[in-house]
Amino acid sequence: MKSSSTLEHTSHNATHQHLLDTGVNVMAQFGFSGVGLSAILKKAGVPKGSFYHYFASKEQFGQAVLQHYFSRYLAEVNSLLSDTTLPPITRVHRYFTLWQAQYCSMDPVQTCLVVKLSAEVADLSEPMRLALRDGTDKLIGSLASTLALDESSFNHDNALTTATTLYQLWLGATLLTKLHRNDSHLAQAMTITQQKLGLAD
Repeated sequence: MKSSSTLEHTSHNATHQHLLDTGVNVMAQFGFSGVGLSAILKKAGVPKGSFYHYFASKEQFGQAVLQHYFSRYLAEVNSLLSDTTLPPITRVHRYFTLWQAQYCSMDPVQTCLVVKLSAEVADLSEPMRLALRDGTDKLIGSLASTLALDESSFNHDNALTTATTLYQLWLGATLLTKLHRNDSHLAQAMTITQQKLGLAD
């Protein structure tokens, strides 16, 4: 039988996790400034007074949400990139193929907090800016490490340069897709990606 302190700790962790999951979903839809703390807590079903047992402020909550998002997202990406049944370059290409499919679907779902929040919070919150920077650096590092496994095409330096260039390309193309509401920019990004990965016909 679990002790009361163990049950309280489990409940505390569950509520903390629930708040972070709710934060990811709400901020992906409305941004950080576009939704108040009360609306987030209403969505989560957590009283406002209880919120401050977990986070000192909305900004600290936003930072934690980003760190939580990247932790989960990077685990998914690294699982994709570690699929040894595929050549390293194919794994990286598949990552961007899935990115393209997400944003070119008939009913695209906004799930990328980098796309949603980068411009908004870069000058608004230093802790959140750093969380975004660190998360994207780790993502680019994972892409670069995968490319570098193909020693016939990449070394450490040009793998990192290529991974950085491709991520910049896709981030910009996604923002333009949101502005123009058509898939031409992502299609062009894919053409350039295939060229840089040596997959073009």
